[in-house]
Amino acid sequence: MTKTRVAVDVGGTFTDICIMDEETGAIRIEKTASTPQDPMQAIMNGVEQGRIDLAEVTMFSHGTTVATNALITRRLPRAAMVCTEGFRDVVEIRRANKEDLWDTYKDVAKPYIPRRDRLTVRERVDANGAILEALDEEDARRVAEVLKKREVKSIAVCFMNSYVNGANERRMREILAEVMPDVPVSVSSEVMPEIFEHERFSTTMANAVCAPVVVDYVSRLGEKLAEAGYGRDLLLLHSGGGVMTPASVRDFSARLAGSGIAAGAIASRFIGNLCGFPNSIGFDMGGTSTDVSLAWAGEPRITKDWYIEYGYPIRFPSIEVLTIGAGGGSLAWQDEGGSLRNGPQSAGAHPGPACYKNGNRTATNTDANVVLGRLGTSLAGGKITLDPSLAKAAVQETVAGPFQMELPEAAEAIVAVANANMANAVRLLSISRGYDPRDFALVAFGGAGALHGAAVAKELAIPTVIVPPNPGVTSALGCLLVDVQHDFSDSFMADASSVAPADMESAFGRMEAQAIERLTHEGVEPADMALQRSVEMMYQGQWRALSVSAPARIESVSALVDAFHSEHEREFNFRREDAPVTIFRVAVKAVGIVPKADLPKHEVRAHVAEPVGRREVWFDGMAHDAALYQRDDLKAGAAFDGPAIVEQFDSTTVVPPGTTASVDAFMNILITMTKG
Repeated sequence: MTKTRVAVDVGGTFTDICIMDEETGAIRIEKTASTPQDPMQAIMNGVEQGRIDLAEVTMFSHGTTVATNALITRRLPRAAMVCTEGFRDVVEIRRANKEDLWDTYKDVAKPYIPRRDRLTVRERVDANGAILEALDEEDARRVAEVLKKREVKSIAVCFMNSYVNGANERRMREILAEVMPDVPVSVSSEVMPEIFEHERFSTTMANAVCAPVVVDYVSRLGEKLAEAGYGRDLLLLHSGGGVMTPASVRDFSARLAGSGIAAGAIASRFIGNLCGFPNSIGFDMGGTSTDVSLAWAGEPRITKDWYIEYGYPIRFPSIEVLTIGAGGGSLAWQDEGGSLRNGPQSAGAHPGPACYKNGNRTATNTDANVVLGRLGTSLAGGKITLDPSLAKAAVQETVAGPFQMELPEAAEAIVAVANANMANAVRLLSISRGYDPRDFALVAFGGAGALHGAAVAKELAIPTVIVPPNPGVTSALGCLLVDVQHDFSDSFMADASSVAPADMESAFGRMEAQAIERLTHEGVEPADMALQRSVEMMYQGQWRALSVSAPARIESVSALVDAFHSEHEREFNFRREDAPVTIFRVAVKAVGIVPKADLPKHEVRAHVAEPVGRREVWFDGMAHDAALYQRDDLKAGAAFDGPAIVEQFDSTTVVPPGTTASVDAFMNILITMTKG
């Protein structure tokens, strides 16, 4: 009996399925059109299309956009918030800042829970954790009855200073459970036990509004898979780069916001490491957007400063991914000043680019690439056929005519604007964070990433571009490479010069006990558990902290301070050895290691690849006779020079003039292009 692992990544245009044979490591892929109204339908369509016997599947991992889409569209069930009396408007006041400082007319979006559903109770805890006023239980029961009458589907409990003492919050949850036993309750002292009231309240609010949506989706999908024969836990990728089981989804639903984009970052780092590039930049260009991520020394950048809508942070540790509206379906348009723009508007899955033959007449990046000869006439293994005449008509009408350009010149202009937008995104995640792009390899994937990867690398002087096989399903591959993971943190405000290692050990010990309990609850064996410590620190007077790794046993706080100085210098280009350092927070990452299939490595036979044909392709205003290759025919060691086009099932790779390409040995899956 063949044992397989299945990973599913739901995108805006396609749902990608990656199927791996556990014994051989062989991977096959399936793509099916996404079903935005119910993503589960596309998943089951893909399972059927891929002839997957779920009874033989040992792991089913899924990156989902359900939580993200619910927050973006605000199609949320009615939820409520219970706050300390006098503090119901913390999430409305926010930080009193705006996304665009100069746009006085653009208001920040309203909170996910409106004011009428933010009720208060009498209770108070001081900043040291002392209970100044116990929860008024009569008041609490009154609020519970009101919320029951309103038929709210989820509740967030957010009390002042509960991060140091959550006793009143826990009692409020008990009372709510007595009155409304089936309604999920998110308690801020457990969801995000950290200082800064707005960030804690906002994260708990997002967790509460996501809970009913995500729990319903996960339950229905789990039932469907079970009916079809799957007998194990459904694993759900979360924004931190790990997976969680349905047992944790009810309590930490907002962790699934950003689930889908994390998969690509995980796969990008894995592929970079395989090729010997621990420093890599993930460049995931799909149908509607481009996601950029960064790995340094083999590890992804983690951030806690992220959000779905500006003003409402979700402070769970997450892989830092920058998303911009630049994809294969992004529309070219002319702004009021007469300049050519590209995106963020997109033709989406339907009608899609003009060449999809579904009625769109506005040029997209895909249409421009067809006109330039960089893209052939079929996608997804022939399931989608492209009409070059419609692509030419769209480019002519949208750009060539209005700007009085020749057709190839107009198509190159569309692509150039898109490349400039994407190069700027890479700069924001690298140069602005203190990293030199020249020290990295660019991992180009997604359905359109390999078309644009070399051009973006040239713009940034990145020397190497890595293109995995079947780039369109690389994010799905990322879902196969993750472990169960949970993050625990606790405030630890203290001067580093006066902290005793024993006090830090005590704080870590409490979190590690919680971590082991959580992993045990999810069925992880003790031998498969790994706990990773970190400490967040800052110079005295700062309010933003930097995280440094901490050893399994704290014996010297000064060693942590030295590590902080070094990290601060790398991030901000200066260090202050004489400045007092404050410890801000301690954290533990709990990892439940999931067994992974061995992936094959192929013998390298150095040889020059033979093209299967030739095609006219435009680069820099000139038509070139480019060699045409089929990706599946290229074996480990194959090498060739550009200009060339490499076609495969789900994407096309462009090798411009002046570059060389070769195929890596590991898994025989990688094309490495080095600028000449």
